[in-house]
Amino acid sequence: MNETIENNELVVFYQNVLQEIKSNQLSAEEGGNLEQLFTDWASELLSEKGDVEDKARVAYDEKFLGTKKQHKINGYFISENNLTLELYITIFKGTTEPVRIGKDEIDTAEKRISNFFRKGIYNEDYLNEIEESSEIFDLASALSKSQELRENLERVNIIILTDGLYPGEIPKDKEISGYPLYYRVVDLDYLNNISEKSHIPIEIDFKQMGLDVPCVKSPNSNEEYQAYLAIIPGIALASIYEKYGSRLLEQNVRSFLQFTGKINKGIRTTIIKEPEMFLAFNNGLAATAEELTLESSNGSNGMYISKILDFQIVNGGQTTASIFHTFKKDKADVSNIFVQAKISVVKDKENFSEIVSRISEYANTQNKVSLSDLSSNRPYHIQLEKISRIMVTPHIQGQPNQTKWFYERARGQYKNARQKEGFTKAKQKAFDLKNPKNQVFKKEDLAKYINAYQEITDGRKLGVGPYVVVRGSQKNYVQFMQYNLVKEPDSIYFEDVVAKMILFRSAEKIYGVKPNSIGDLRYITVPYSISYLGYKTDYKLDLYKIWRNQSISDNLSKFLYDLMVKVESFIKTNAPGALFGEWAKKEECWNMLKESDLDVDFSVLKSEFADAKTLNQRAKITDEETLAQQENEELELIKSVPAIIWGKIENWGRESEKLTTQQIDTAYKLKGRIRNNSKISDYERQKGVEIIDVVTDFAPEILHEIDNIQEEIKPKENNDFITIELINQIVAWDKKNRALRDFEFKFMFDLSTGKKELNERNKNIAALNLEKVKRRGFTF
Repeated sequence: MNETIENNELVVFYQNVLQEIKSNQLSAEEGGNLEQLFTDWASELLSEKGDVEDKARVAYDEKFLGTKKQHKINGYFISENNLTLELYITIFKGTTEPVRIGKDEIDTAEKRISNFFRKGIYNEDYLNEIEESSEIFDLASALSKSQELRENLERVNIIILTDGLYPGEIPKDKEISGYPLYYRVVDLDYLNNISEKSHIPIEIDFKQMGLDVPCVKSPNSNEEYQAYLAIIPGIALASIYEKYGSRLLEQNVRSFLQFTGKINKGIRTTIIKEPEMFLAFNNGLAATAEELTLESSNGSNGMYISKILDFQIVNGGQTTASIFHTFKKDKADVSNIFVQAKISVVKDKENFSEIVSRISEYANTQNKVSLSDLSSNRPYHIQLEKISRIMVTPHIQGQPNQTKWFYERARGQYKNARQKEGFTKAKQKAFDLKNPKNQVFKKEDLAKYINAYQEITDGRKLGVGPYVVVRGSQKNYVQFMQYNLVKEPDSIYFEDVVAKMILFRSAEKIYGVKPNSIGDLRYITVPYSISYLGYKTDYKLDLYKIWRNQSISDNLSKFLYDLMVKVESFIKTNAPGALFGEWAKKEECWNMLKESDLDVDFSVLKSEFADAKTLNQRAKITDEETLAQQENEELELIKSVPAIIWGKIENWGRESEKLTTQQIDTAYKLKGRIRNNSKISDYERQKGVEIIDVVTDFAPEILHEIDNIQEEIKPKENNDFITIELINQIVAWDKKNRALRDFEFKFMFDLSTGKKELNERNKNIAALNLEKVKRRGFTF
């Protein structure tokens, strides 16, 4: 029996995760299995945090459970260079509260996923047992038939996912058919940690590895970082790269460089022919760390690195990969290879991520695309976010309310906005109606929808096509940032983006899910079909029509279905050796398709093409209109907080010291503005939004009181006993006992002195204060 977890933080996190995946299940029209939705959610989180190379392709298969031949898999990822294979197996409980996972369950999962890999590599009969429409057919084909994968594969990362807590031993690494398998358990605690932090640090113990890494500490010191210069043996770099792979690269660098692992010919030649000259010829590494431990070794007067925490390479990834590949593939002797390394240990923990990001940016200034281009803080993303917050969909027949498409520029924005704007039940319902979960999209989604719609060329070079989309979210996003941005997104651009999104998602729905689907290549067939449609029609599709209707027409739906059947057939027919996934990632596949005539009659789409006259009538929303709409929504938010709550916020801010003096003053002023229904200044509006953000983060329970207050402030017929005499008694009693807060006492005092009218509303508030003092001993 599994033991429940008594940890409030983990329980809250777990319940939020369950709520999110159940919400995803409801918002996805085809539904979905919770275990697979959890796998998808967790792998996306790991990818976003740079913990894995890219998001997994969710694919489920299990057979012979309970026997020696049992196997199970929930998802996988193959790196573009075929160096890394990641296999996921999930232990999903889905209980009301999180539970502890036993070692026996981990051991069973390890056997099942290892057996899957063993069957895929050894047993060709396994492939023959699988239907082409099976989710796992693509991976099984690659393992069995892909010479490129079998020759280049260097590491198999086994990731055991669970929604429980597992503090026990990790399965030991092993080899199967000469391929090293590295095991990890990613449990609820780990997922909670990386959701709050940028990543979980790697700890490297050079002493335990039996490696001497000489190091000298820089004499200069400051509050932000401490510099060290080290000489790292080539065998040490090869060893840690073999174990950790792309996790060694600082996240921003990894996102851009994709850690291709290509061998630099010059580095390879030096290693093989002149290893003793490597230190002289190579520029070395730049790295950061959270902590570094120095010790003397073997009686030497020098110092050596014994341990290093959160070692992240910010420049020199290719050097590291080339040493490893030459060591592995060429069986080169790297005992005489040494690499110089500048290691910056960041001491300012509060700004750790920011400092590491700056170091990595300046260490990579030679890259064609700056690392800041990949940041969610790029002006493009900020502007698109602003537009998404004020743009509402057109009035649609049969749909009672207009909605928004919520662009989540940074992870968690939707959840935070829902907390900030939905702090009462009524407001939460209103937020959900206006911002439905199925209309939330992220940066990676944006890149997928836009890149799939239209190919982009750079001179003769093809930069974007459906083959890039198939390669995975991270690689596709990099190409999007490099080739497919606009300088200044406007409302028309946003409408077109949403139209492309609707087109893509509609195609996915039309393609279907098993058992009622065209096949099991949806991740390939959909982007290829949309790209083919655009290419063959010279991108004349009326995107504005799709935006106005918030859907595609029946005519276009039928056309897409027929087109996808033909595109999928083309890919399966032409893919060498039934390696559909591998071939679809190649530019050659797209070039062959777009030059092919699939016997498609595009004339039936004439009514779907854009009309020049209609397009000329499209009006942009000006910056002034955008600003005015934003200001109105902020004012509505501030006015939705009753005066009594602004008073509580004022007192909480003073007592907790979470609010600045200016913010406390603004809360006091807003209390009066709301009570008297007077004008709120621009300064007070701006500060008011800031205050609500702070309260949402640190004391959301104050805002949650609004529901109770609104219930209790409703006019009642039994408050006639609230008289001035009773109020005078309460004021006199509270002067001695101080049960009421300052603003509550002032309210009662103002009633007693006649500054406030004793109307029905104020009687209700006084009744609340009466109940409070009664609990503290007041009698009448």
